[in-house]
Amino acid sequence: MLARATSGWIVFRNGDFRLFGAARFLTGLAYQMQAVALGWFVYDLTRSALALGLVGLASFLPAMLSALVTGHVADTYDRRLVAAAAFGVQAAASLALLGVAEFGTGAVWPVYALVILVGTARAFANPALQALLPTLVPRDLFGPAIAWNSSLWQSASVLGPALGGFLYALGPAVVFGGAAVSFALAGGLIAAVRFRPARLPERPPVTWATLSAGLSYIWAQPVVLGAISLDLVAVLLGGATALLPIFAAEVLHVGPLGLGALRSMPAAGAVVMAILLATWPLQRKAGARMLQAVAVFGLAITVFGLSRSLPLSMACLFVTGAADMISVYVRQSFVQGETPDAMRGRVSAVNTVFIGASNELGEFESGTLAALIGAVPAVVAGGLATMLVALLWGRLFPALRARDRLLTER
Repeated sequence: MLARATSGWIVFRNGDFRLFGAARFLTGLAYQMQAVALGWFVYDLTRSALALGLVGLASFLPAMLSALVTGHVADTYDRRLVAAAAFGVQAAASLALLGVAEFGTGAVWPVYALVILVGTARAFANPALQALLPTLVPRDLFGPAIAWNSSLWQSASVLGPALGGFLYALGPAVVFGGAAVSFALAGGLIAAVRFRPARLPERPPVTWATLSAGLSYIWAQPVVLGAISLDLVAVLLGGATALLPIFAAEVLHVGPLGLGALRSMPAAGAVVMAILLATWPLQRKAGARMLQAVAVFGLAITVFGLSRSLPLSMACLFVTGAADMISVYVRQSFVQGETPDAMRGRVSAVNTVFIGASNELGEFESGTLAALIGAVPAVVAGGLATMLVALLWGRLFPALRARDRLLTER
């Protein structure tokens, strides 16, 4: 048992994985700091739930509209350099946000334009990074690598919101400047990865068949399709992140520092769960565990929506992060572990769209619904709907429910 518990740490002996993980931590830190600053900055300018939702929509649209192209790029060009260039663009966009915060006229449209630029850069970075990770470690360490990679990202997601909320007291420009530095450092680290993957095949002609190969592959794999679509629908309905500024300001009355603490809680839960999964990898009943985790996520969101206590609200968000981490761990193992390397970029691009739809588009859905019926009813309704989705997907995708092992034997 002790040997199995410590085996997951072996992945850190790999220097390329350490560089990769450090880059992921820095980008997570930058993204989460910036998200807190953007949410509070936009809410300060507009006092509108719909305006907060539009930030999520502006983040998501680039990934959706460019998914076929970004996946093709990740399967055609050096994935390290694609990611490094994307991080450079995000650093430049953060500097531009700094300029808007310092010298802007109070108009919100420049913020949306820069969020679209950041979303476009992320649309190129994410498939490249997802496709790169499986090539850095042996297959028997792939599960721990996914869990530690998620843990590093989520650790940054704990520190980032708290740091962003603290620095926001000095002004939003300070947060955007810090994000720019973190993105730039991450670009240098990912470019320094020494590992050279197997020679890429000759660049195929750009046709609809090559661009849409990722969609075709996912559609033909019921377990992968069920896992991705479950995460999409559940988080789309049950997400509450976009509305946290409203809960911090008007429901819990805790201000920017409280907002940072609330935003940190899902990541804190995810970190704890990721470390547990990396140390004791999930061995059996992977599909059933994913469905159960989504149901728990929905229950925790429902209780959060009803809570008027900061400690209870933080505890609920902690549980949502832990439950979501199980879902992410299982889904990423299915998507990245079983996809042929030559197609990983295109499949990862489609997966990125689904993740973006569940997160950023979910923020738009939450903001729009909250504008119509109020923030509290919107969150409670979303949590209840998520629990129903977990039950429904168990019936619609019996192959997912019955899936035992994370990875099939090759």
